[in-house]
Amino acid sequence: MDNEAPSTKNTLVVVISGPSGVGKDVMIDRMIETGQIGIHFTVTATTRDPRPGEQDGVNHHFVAVEDFINMIAAEQLLEWAQVYDNYYGVPKKQVRDALAEGKHVVMRVDVQGAKRLRELIPDALLIFIIPPSLDVLRKHLEKRGVNSKIEMKKRLAAATEEIRKSDLFDFTVTNEEDRLDDTVRQVVEIIETEAVKVPPRNVVIQ
Repeated sequence: MDNEAPSTKNTLVVVISGPSGVGKDVMIDRMIETGQIGIHFTVTATTRDPRPGEQDGVNHHFVAVEDFINMIAAEQLLEWAQVYDNYYGVPKKQVRDALAEGKHVVMRVDVQGAKRLRELIPDALLIFIIPPSLDVLRKHLEKRGVNSKIEMKKRLAAATEEIRKSDLFDFTVTNEEDRLDDTVRQVVEIIETEAVKVPPRNVVIQ
């Protein structure tokens, strides 16, 4: 992303969502690797166990259920949701601090989280990532270790329902197989275009 003067761009809250297994985490990791200027990537709090190679404070803040519930009670989360028996939430302080520094904030959430954020921040930029097909999504889920027929059926049914709700989002981007950089480029272009739009998106964090 070009390093333009702050006055030429509006800071955005960018919400990235999509079905489980579509590649949201890998896509955002690639965005981080390519050193996008002026973007803060939120580190989501979650009660799920780390996956191989994941680091606490880098990929997620891995917390105990009791600690997460305390965060909810203290109203420290911008939004939170329970997904597949685990809790996920976006800490408010991260978002406020990054916006105050003139940075775009990118957060990855599930579809119900995106819907909640649309209600909380009507001018947030919502981008939905979809797979090229459910067969491709199935392969991704199998690689992740979703092997039981019951669990696979549950995930694919959820994905189908989430894709039906994609009209909630401002943009839809297909994450084609072996074309991750193209997906990242499309997402970055959307952010750059929306950041200079007139009138600007009015992002307010309560």
